[in-house]
Amino acid sequence: MDTAGRSESADCRPSPGRKPHRHRTSAPATGTAGRRERRTRAGAPPEMRTLPALAPGSTEPQFGIHGYDELVERDTQWGAHSHAFHELLWNERGASTAVIGTRAWTITPAVGLWMPAGTLHTGAAVAGTWLRAAFFGFRDTPPISDTPVAVEMTPLLRLLLKRLGEEQLSAHSRAVTEAMVLDVLTPSPSELLVHIPQSAVLRPIVEAVRTHPGDPRTLADWAQELDVSPRTITRAFTTETGAGFARWVATVRAQRAVELLVGGQEADEVAGQVGYRSTSAFGAAFRRTTGRTPGAFRTP
Repeated sequence: MDTAGRSESADCRPSPGRKPHRHRTSAPATGTAGRRERRTRAGAPPEMRTLPALAPGSTEPQFGIHGYDELVERDTQWGAHSHAFHELLWNERGASTAVIGTRAWTITPAVGLWMPAGTLHTGAAVAGTWLRAAFFGFRDTPPISDTPVAVEMTPLLRLLLKRLGEEQLSAHSRAVTEAMVLDVLTPSPSELLVHIPQSAVLRPIVEAVRTHPGDPRTLADWAQELDVSPRTITRAFTTETGAGFARWVATVRAQRAVELLVGGQEADEVAGQVGYRSTSAFGAAFRRTTGRTPGAFRTP
């Protein structure tokens, strides 16, 4: 997912010989003011950004690791595109989404996403999201994975990436810092990923639950509504996602819950919105699905 612009020269991708740039000079509003700001900007028609699909290494940028950030001022969607270089996405504030094939990844301040060069993807972010990205030269940077993977955005990794944005950093210090980034940059066992089934029999379920994760309909309810057996639905989910109906629904709910938590909502508020009758039930399901507590994603 790119974080700005509509063309190679206007977006966040560095051109050959072009000095890395940043679009922010100060932190956005936080707390109550920040939530009010996000509500004001949200609700307008989403901005649609169109970017090219580039083959790995098809451009020759003059950088090792290039940092970028953007405060999204209105709901924004990125059409299908790919980069000539590797990309690491995470957020300073809020949650965004990258869809790669039939997989939808949630990107947060705690869990980022590594995408190898040439990965075709779409993206979306709501108004008020503070996006961050780091781009890695295709020929000079060994990929941490040949496929998209989650990355734990540890305090050390974030500090090193922030240091690379210092304009007065010497060439030697930059080289040392980039080496340290590559040393601590590793795939995370925790990922906020939902597989999106494509079959006709599951489409009504997928559309309903992804639109309203608190949808209370059970497997038996859906089987009756769709006039199929519960076994048919279970088999379809297992074949397409590797998980049964209940586990898939729990994953969708956890993904939406993360978006609400990083947006500043309390766990007891989120629980009801994603289909749980109590905060404790929500917390238990959330931990089973993500391996983390809701508080790990809570943004003041």
